Amino acid sequence: MSARRVAFDVLRQVTADDAYANLALAKRLATAGLDARDAGLATELVSGTCRLMGTYDKIIEAAAGRKLSTLQPAVLDLLRLGCHQLLSMGMAKHAAVGETVNLARETVGQRVTGLVNAVLRKVARKTLLEWLQPLTPREQVGATALHSHHPRWIAQSYVEALAWQRGVNPRDFPGQELLVELATALSANNDAPRPTLVVRPGLAEPSDFDDATPTRFSRFGATSTRTPAEQPLVRDGKAGVQDEGSQLVAWALANTAAPEGPWLDMCAGPGGKAALLAGLARESGTWLLASEAQEHRARLVRNALSAYPDGWQAMAGDGTRPAWRGAFARVMADVPCTGLGALRRRPESRWRRSPNDIEALGELQRELLRSALDSAAPGGVVAYVTCSPHRAETVEVVDDVVRERPEVIRLRAADSLPDVPDCAVGDYVQLWPHIHGTDAMFLALLRVPTDAS
Repeated sequence: MSARRVAFDVLRQVTADDAYANLALAKRLATAGLDARDAGLATELVSGTCRLMGTYDKIIEAAAGRKLSTLQPAVLDLLRLGCHQLLSMGMAKHAAVGETVNLARETVGQRVTGLVNAVLRKVARKTLLEWLQPLTPREQVGATALHSHHPRWIAQSYVEALAWQRGVNPRDFPGQELLVELATALSANNDAPRPTLVVRPGLAEPSDFDDATPTRFSRFGATSTRTPAEQPLVRDGKAGVQDEGSQLVAWALANTAAPEGPWLDMCAGPGGKAALLAGLARESGTWLLASEAQEHRARLVRNALSAYPDGWQAMAGDGTRPAWRGAFARVMADVPCTGLGALRRRPESRWRRSPNDIEALGELQRELLRSALDSAAPGGVVAYVTCSPHRAETVEVVDDVVRERPEVIRLRAADSLPDVPDCAVGDYVQLWPHIHGTDAMFLALLRVPTDAS
């Protein structure tokens, strides 16, 4: 099995079956029998092609002189892989074209090899920048989006989020300084992150990892030159893999004053935050209930928690119709979202998502936040979290729900993360890859009033 064939098979899963590239690739590599060099090639082919897919589509359409809809989907994926080798990997033109033509013959058939050969030979006549120059719109946000390989609507959402964070009216944006930051923020999504490790509190310390460096802000995390599977703590379930931003929002909830009582993670899958919260709850003398709507994801949560002998319960349940009774001192509501803050790890999501997804998720996010507030004890704290900087998934959701419940108190979330600079946006926290090296996590902390109030 060649690296290019593995990459093609995975890309077909991504584009035809909506698979996540990183998960599909890991599963395929586990059985492909590639050596380290070829596994690295397959990884770059998949990740890089997914990251620049929309850009390559514009180039393919220009080079082929025809609409993408007229191309067989498998042929389009072959051309995308060929473009990445030619325009971004610096491969010799004859090798990139010839290997892609051979792959086309092997996977689709002889009849498409002429088309693949002709289009890629035309692509090879120019550099990536030369292809982009005539395709670049005059308006600045659109141009920045194209050259950083994002749809324009995502770039515009970053405009609004960055302008809000910098205290600038979006109508006045982009000034030159913030236009540079927009380009920097979008470009950071194109840097593949190193896996970040996290310990299960009470079971291990970051210093217990082999060949690891502590994370910048989280006291539970570390990075290592070794793969997670090579870490004994990970194999034993005493540690896992979790972005530092996710560690920080969980710690912020635990680091906020709250009454005594059990904790709740109401959208717990796949279990990273639940495992961190469970350990912190046990250290505080209490326990965690972790709920996840889908049974297969609830199983992942149980697996993530399994190293703890006690101090937790896990269940499959719809957070908008909670099956639990009683009130919780701390509630984590890490709601389903577009994932626009995790585009470093899920590069295909930028081309898969659309503005319609924002609207479709909005009411669910509001329902879950209402349910979280209803689940909190008097004086309890709710953390509303999304892995997205889009205002329609963050501040607008919180503002709408709090407007319905004026008794709810907004806490200054940055006060619970005192060692993290440049993260406060009013009462909220917004993390960024280009500032903090984390996913673009949003956090709001809300306190339910006591009975007396």
